[in-house]
Amino acid sequence: MSEKNPPAKRRFYQNVLDAYRLTARTYPALPWILLGAAALVIAVFMLLAFLTNTSWIGWLVIGIMGSITAALAILSFLARRALYAQVEETAGAVKVALSQIQRGWIIPEQPVAFTREQDLVWRIVGRPGVVLISEGPASRVRPLLQSEAKRVTKVMRNVPVHQIQVGREAGQTALKDLQRALRGLKNVLTAEEVPQVSARINALRSNEPPIPKGIDPLRARASRRALRGN
Repeated sequence: MSEKNPPAKRRFYQNVLDAYRLTARTYPALPWILLGAAALVIAVFMLLAFLTNTSWIGWLVIGIMGSITAALAILSFLARRALYAQVEETAGAVKVALSQIQRGWIIPEQPVAFTREQDLVWRIVGRPGVVLISEGPASRVRPLLQSEAKRVTKVMRNVPVHQIQVGREAGQTALKDLQRALRGLKNVLTAEEVPQVSARINALRSNEPPIPKGIDPLRARASRRALRGN
């Protein structure tokens, strides 16, 4: 019996192309943005060559390398914004944003609460404590958040429980600003306490409802590699 061949490793340029295609759907002017940034960087280094009266060849090489770095950085930034814009109105959009977090948080695969209208509440655990994140109209998700906050508080009385509503209504946090909101929370737990808190909550919440039919936030997850360009 022949063994299955392992999947081919994606190359750097393939991930860059994926990020470019994703971003171009939201930003049609992307080619001109990248070309303009690259040209500006090269022009700056050429100006430095003129001002310092040194060989322009060396400055040109440095300028080309700098222009590539600048273009990739802009592409990565715009790719994230494009991703959020494309999934913002879909169920599971918060999961897509959370999947871009590289470290520091324990993120579940399924929401902890939901409504028939596909409003979702996610519960993540990190050094700031427990964070409940909702997606949906404030009038519908507020009771879900309050109910889940009470459950968590009964389990971990000394751990802060934060609530963030993701949406476009007044007082809600835009999807693209979710990571910034999480970074703004004050750390109160040690790195060792985070998994202990998560395990304690999960142990007492083993009967959480399954994800509602028709919602598959994992299907909307984007490639983190593509967004980083590596």
